Amino acid sequence: MFRGVTHINLDAKGRMAFPSRYRDRLQSLCDGQVVVTVDRDHCLLVYPLPEWEHIEQKLVRLPSLNRTARRLQRLLIGHATECQLDGNGRILLPPPLREFAGLEKKTVLIGQGNKFELWDEAAWTARRDEWLAEAAEEEELPGELESLSL
Repeated sequence: MFRGVTHINLDAKGRMAFPSRYRDRLQSLCDGQVVVTVDRDHCLLVYPLPEWEHIEQKLVRLPSLNRTARRLQRLLIGHATECQLDGNGRILLPPPLREFAGLEKKTVLIGQGNKFELWDEAAWTARRDEWLAEAAEEEELPGELESLSL
């Protein structure tokens, strides 16, 4: 499981070093092979390769005549890029993916259980604050969340 928020600086070449607490897990799960793709929230998704393969299989099975499904296939599969952790636990983020997410130097890596989200730090802070404000205004939880106990 990947969890937590980590602030990370990209180097001048666009490489991101995974925090040491994730490196051993990534090595055992996928021999350091990850897939990076785009997300509709203008961040990047980073999956261990086996996790991505499950997602990709589901995406491929979607009906290609459905416009929404086809758009998802084009975005997620079309931008999917395999990356290998180097000896220092870094991956090189391709320029088109960095550009899509607005990543320059200061980033935030968010553990999401089976994957990570990678955000531009300013974009993450703005969206987080927006989500917190929205949550404060909501009076009721959706039915799916009513049984959740925190």
